[in-house]
Amino acid sequence: MTRDDLAGMLGEQTTACGPAREALIAGGTFVVWDNPVPAAQLAGIYRARLRITQKRGQQTLALAAAVDILSQAAEEPVRVGRIDAADMSWTFMLFLNASATAVMACAGVARTAPSAEPGSDAK
Repeated sequence: MTRDDLAGMLGEQTTACGPAREALIAGGTFVVWDNPVPAAQLAGIYRARLRITQKRGQQTLALAAAVDILSQAAEEPVRVGRIDAADMSWTFMLFLNASATAVMACAGVARTAPSAEPGSDAK
């Protein structure tokens, strides 16, 4: 998958997709892993990560919405991807269909102090 392919797939699935696309276009690094995982399993993992980030006061973007989308997808196989902003201020997790031809959801987690913002967690 190319950078342009991935950028083209990042639409408005969640509010984190726009900032993730901007980070990718601005030179952020990205990876999409090969092995699909059941969506329900990912929902459980990212639900726990949501609780942890909330407890720490760490800024997130559309993490709750991504968990909801993964929960609804149940046992559907999902491929996971990641974009790291070039300045390392944000990491965006991508959830793609099994063939990696469409993004189902995207979530962002700030890697810096809570003042860094492309937005706030929203569905």
